[in-house]
Amino acid sequence: MNLLILCTDTFRADYLGCYGNTWIETPHLDKLASEGVVFEDFHGEGLPTIPSRRVFYTGRSIFPMRYIPQKSDPVQLPGWHALFDEDVTLAEWLSERGYTTGLVCDLYHIMKPGKNFHRGFDSWQWIRGQETDHLIPTPKGEFDDYAPYVKRGEVPNENRKRMVSQYLNNRSWWKGEEDHYAAQVMRAAADWIGNYGHKQPWLLWVESFDPHEPWDAPLDYVERYCPNYSGPEMVWAPSFSRNCTDEEFRRIKAQYAGECSHVDTWCGHVLDMLERKGLRDDTIVAFTSDHGTMMGEQGEIHKGQDRARIQVTRSPLIIRHPDRRYAGTRVQSLSQQQDLMPTLLGLVGEPVPDRCDGKDLWPMVTGQREGDLYEAIITSFGWYASVRTKEWNYVTPWSKNVGANPRPRELYHRSTDPDELTNVIEKHPEVARELQVVLDEALKGYRESGGHIEGTETPAAIPGMKW
Repeated sequence: MNLLILCTDTFRADYLGCYGNTWIETPHLDKLASEGVVFEDFHGEGLPTIPSRRVFYTGRSIFPMRYIPQKSDPVQLPGWHALFDEDVTLAEWLSERGYTTGLVCDLYHIMKPGKNFHRGFDSWQWIRGQETDHLIPTPKGEFDDYAPYVKRGEVPNENRKRMVSQYLNNRSWWKGEEDHYAAQVMRAAADWIGNYGHKQPWLLWVESFDPHEPWDAPLDYVERYCPNYSGPEMVWAPSFSRNCTDEEFRRIKAQYAGECSHVDTWCGHVLDMLERKGLRDDTIVAFTSDHGTMMGEQGEIHKGQDRARIQVTRSPLIIRHPDRRYAGTRVQSLSQQQDLMPTLLGLVGEPVPDRCDGKDLWPMVTGQREGDLYEAIITSFGWYASVRTKEWNYVTPWSKNVGANPRPRELYHRSTDPDELTNVIEKHPEVARELQVVLDEALKGYRESGGHIEGTETPAAIPGMKW
């Protein structure tokens, strides 16, 4: 049995029709969901991009995450580092068992020097140019073209000008929809299946950085959701909706929605190739994302370590098995990203490596297991953590490294406030205390040891860091 994993970045679950969205067009992924299993309450464990891939690729939880400085990387966050030597990736595990393994990827963070996420893949294809990837040398003074892509009248700082200029240079050769990054990735993935799909069994892991910002969808996709717009295309939106006019914010939402529809279209291109090559009945397909993003809720735009609410922490997970007995099944139990690897290994009849501590979700599908897999799950992002149950979500800093002015603790009652918009911590302090105990237990051994050792890494942690 083959495995095709379509992994996106920043794709909100509720921006898919199969998760209840009524205004964004995602027909290909909705069809996949109707033919497969939808996991309703699937969340990240370590966020954002690189921590999430460490969890996805190894089936291993990583909280509490160490902070290991990354030389020459502008992103410096806990968990933002390469795989450990001891980690066993899905690609390594299956390659040892006779699988042909391939990676197609435009997620430039895992291509950076010192990162090693292509470990275990027989072949890998890097598609360059996303976001601020230094594909084309961009002199610091080359800022002439940024004005149409920022808020009218805004004078961005030099770093922001450089970001926009770098991205615009990277995409300067585009002529049509097929040149956008999601299209490049999915066309390459379809070509891989067309060229090598006969080398069964195989694992193809496809990484699409879209719909991550910059939100720069093909114009006809954006016009579906916000026609007749005349303002600037703010591909890097501000962090708060109050910094936009109503019209500008509608356009920002349309850009993100357009990105989602565009990714859906090109996921369909890959799925069509499976059909054309007669591989549908020999291939398990999984679609997922690392996290979502705020899109105006509580006045916020974008993800953030202090925004560990459902819009950010929840991810879509759809798994289509050739055995159609379970098509249309929806699993309500809490689950997390470390559960994907053991679930897929179980479906292809392979053992799970000892280092993998995720749980097989498929018994929840077949009815062999009843009740929730987890009473509570923890999602960490930077120095903040979410402790989530079916009933509550508690958000708090988990480390003193959060700084001098941390965001106040938050508590959301999921039953009455499913969008997690109203902080009720003052009304239910006893619930917050109970969930803090869950977090403290998870941190206890880590703090006592001065930092949990997950594996061997080359850089040393910064002296004097507090845990």
